[in-house]
Amino acid sequence: MDTTVALIVAAGRSQRLPGDRPKQYRQLAGRPVLRRSVGSFLGHPAVDRVHVVFNRDDAALYSDAMADLDLPPPVDGGDTRQDSVRFGLAAIAEFAPAPAKVLIHDGARPIVPPALIGRVITALDDHPAVCPALPVTDTLKRSADGVVTSTVDRADLWRAQTPQGFRFDAILQAHQAGTSAHTDDAAVAEAAGVPVTLVAGAEENIKITTEEDLARAGRWLAAAYETRVGAGFDVHRFGPGDGVRLAGVTIAHDHGLIGHSDADVVLHAATDAILGALGAGDIGEHFPPSDPEWRDADSRLFVQHALELLAVRDGRISHLDVTIICERPKISPHRAAMVSSLANILGIAADRVSVKATTTEGLGFTGRGEGIAAQVTATLALPGGEF
Repeated sequence: MDTTVALIVAAGRSQRLPGDRPKQYRQLAGRPVLRRSVGSFLGHPAVDRVHVVFNRDDAALYSDAMADLDLPPPVDGGDTRQDSVRFGLAAIAEFAPAPAKVLIHDGARPIVPPALIGRVITALDDHPAVCPALPVTDTLKRSADGVVTSTVDRADLWRAQTPQGFRFDAILQAHQAGTSAHTDDAAVAEAAGVPVTLVAGAEENIKITTEEDLARAGRWLAAAYETRVGAGFDVHRFGPGDGVRLAGVTIAHDHGLIGHSDADVVLHAATDAILGALGAGDIGEHFPPSDPEWRDADSRLFVQHALELLAVRDGRISHLDVTIICERPKISPHRAAMVSSLANILGIAADRVSVKATTTEGLGFTGRGEGIAAQVTATLALPGGEF
């Protein structure tokens, strides 16, 4: 089966963007630029593996930025971008079998729409090399010492972007044979006689070079988020015990709650609410009650799993609204502790958590004091549209 590998080039030593670190490790909407670039490919269903070329002097920054991501060891870069790409391709070739396709991407381009990645991969079915590009729409001037010397015809001119896609063997041979300096991999392919086909690029696929670029990328990301709402509901009946666990808080009571785990109805419902907003099934699919691994488990593990799925999607929790339904125990004395516990578990401010309680006026199983139910609504912010 043909495989597609992404090679992210991030060995540069940014000279035009001041600061205490190279631009690929600058923060963009709460995450390093490079992590966002890598995440675009890790999360794409048509990309099988992601390799990164880095500068060993940035090893600590790289380790922090890539924490928890499933990546092969980074490849040491060279003195030039062309050297770095060649080293990266050689490292990929050591994985057997070699991939059919490779996407080469600048680590300083953090906003890569999935559709753009898909266009490049699909075009490689029919072409040996593919470059995403946008047509030049501005009038172009050539100048000397700040004075215009001529107007350049913009017809047939395009702004090249990455990821540029290649049949792996073709671009590996082109880089191994190339001696001249080129500014991108499409030029390396062209020099080797490999025809390069253009596909549509994307305006948001910004290359971070200046502070304004960083600010503009932040505006793109802010505008791209959408609101998702998920609902969760859970019930557990009373059984023997001397306390119940609700929202991660233990409350003394003359009964316990029966469940395969710790029977925390609030955290179970919260997990389902987050999973629901993500379109990721329900708690039973991720943690089957028939699996002995989860017997007596702390339900915070379930919420943390849902949060990890949210993080992979680059989303965040905006608000959690909890309603606990029971006749006893009384919830109001413990409400503040529950809010604090949920805020800590979710990593959000306490004013983004609401805990309420109600009874069913003596009706139904909760009215008869047979158990406790919880209803939770989770509001998430997720990158929407192409992001």
